[in-house]
Amino acid sequence: MSPAHHHRVGCVRVPLFPLAARLRSEPELREEAIAIIDGQGDKAKIVAATRRARRAGIRPDMTLAQARLRLPKLIARPRDPECERAAQEALLDVAEGFSPRIENAGNGCAYLDLDGLERLYPGEHPEQDLGHDLLQTIERKAGMPARLGIGSSKLTASLAAAQNPSPMVIAPGEEIAFLAPLSLEHLNPRAQVLNTLRRWGIGTLGDFAELPEAEVISRLGDIGRELHAVARGEDPRPLIPRTPPPVFEEGMELEWPLVNLEPFLFVAHAALERLTARMQSQSLGCKRLELSMELEDHGRHERSIELPAPTRDVKTLLTLLRLDLEATAPGAPVLAFQLTAHPDRPREAQLSLFGPEALSPDRLATTLGRLFALLGKDRVGSPRLVDGHRPERFSLVPYAPPPPPKERPPKRPNRGLLTLRSLRPPLAVEVTSTAPPRATQGSKSGPKAQASTDEPLPAIADLHPEDRPLAIEAPDSTDSDGAKRPKIRGTVKIASGPWALEECWWDPSPTQRDYWDVELQSGGLYRLYRDRSNGTWFVDGIYD
Repeated sequence: MSPAHHHRVGCVRVPLFPLAARLRSEPELREEAIAIIDGQGDKAKIVAATRRARRAGIRPDMTLAQARLRLPKLIARPRDPECERAAQEALLDVAEGFSPRIENAGNGCAYLDLDGLERLYPGEHPEQDLGHDLLQTIERKAGMPARLGIGSSKLTASLAAAQNPSPMVIAPGEEIAFLAPLSLEHLNPRAQVLNTLRRWGIGTLGDFAELPEAEVISRLGDIGRELHAVARGEDPRPLIPRTPPPVFEEGMELEWPLVNLEPFLFVAHAALERLTARMQSQSLGCKRLELSMELEDHGRHERSIELPAPTRDVKTLLTLLRLDLEATAPGAPVLAFQLTAHPDRPREAQLSLFGPEALSPDRLATTLGRLFALLGKDRVGSPRLVDGHRPERFSLVPYAPPPPPKERPPKRPNRGLLTLRSLRPPLAVEVTSTAPPRATQGSKSGPKAQASTDEPLPAIADLHPEDRPLAIEAPDSTDSDGAKRPKIRGTVKIASGPWALEECWWDPSPTQRDYWDVELQSGGLYRLYRDRSNGTWFVDGIYD
């Protein structure tokens, strides 16, 4: 037995590939009478048709006008290169889940190196079991029906894929008998070589395989040597491994231009589902999503959406896409679109035997993506203190959850500690105080208030212990986001302070504040401060 007979090759072929690729993008049309056409107008040629259309007499190479004479309600769709390219990539993605070496033959066809894979199927017919598993996975994940042939050469596997039943397995040693009755056209020889063989009286692969190899080489050269090896069921050239693409792409040409956002998001949602399914088969997530749209005015509109972490959540990706399109419209009707996902490995978390359950990286990425969409990138992150004295100063860094503790921390006794809930921005209030008489905006003077407002403010060192707030009154208000601010009003029961704050004393407008902690007669603990530049008071936080 030739060594080539031990090499096992599988050929996956999708019948009526232009039609299967289109129905993959529009699955709701599977039961309709659909024809895929190539060309323009009524002279366009039928390339493929659904079973319902074929039952009505629609055949390939018919013109669209001839087809509609037989079936007036025939739905025609032009060949869509973008749909076919995405369908081919989906087919290859599934094939790579079975074999480490894949050759992309194009047009709905791929070759797989099956050497050693039969060990994964310990039944009586391992290659048959492998074939059934592969075809079911292609239909489930790629959304297309396929046929499979298995043999010891690419030609044998390719021709077996066209036979019934599928999968068709040509056992080692049976290649020559399988190929012998087939015509020479299956070799795809050059016209000159084919004419030469016919003049020799050679009409089948079996006749050609019986010729002496040395005589064929001496008359036809290297081309004859390769064709003669193929006719004997051998592969003169190995599989050409496919390099996985650095990105995943899905898209389609639209039947009519889309102007409104909702119809576009409907078709984009289906494309995102196909994208995420392909990424899931490779254990990848989307780190950056790009959208390219072909517009009616022969222009293009492109945009890119960065995600905080790789994710496969379709709702998150669709929400980000919606918000981006609402912020910047394309400016013209959309004729076609393409979604490109730049993949990355999702974050992994090490489980702990002792600490609490760690955050799921995929769920965390989804949550952060939605927060980005709702609030904006500049308002989501982990706060960090910056160098300075003002408590409201902080910066945002990308959020990364801390690792779970290796052991549970010991329980600490409850010492009655308080938590300060900061108000950002602080709440402006009117305060009655025992401060020296200064009638300034935002404060009410006490019984001693008789001096002119032109009197300079005292330095922090000149404050007296009795200069303390007596009462607080805060009008009803809302913040910049429309949320209701807390209503604070009452007489001060206990006041502790002041704590002086100075920052940037060298600037023309330095920060000078006096901080107080107060408890009201009606209940409630608050932190106040007075801006010494104008005497206004603010509630900076609430103690919980």
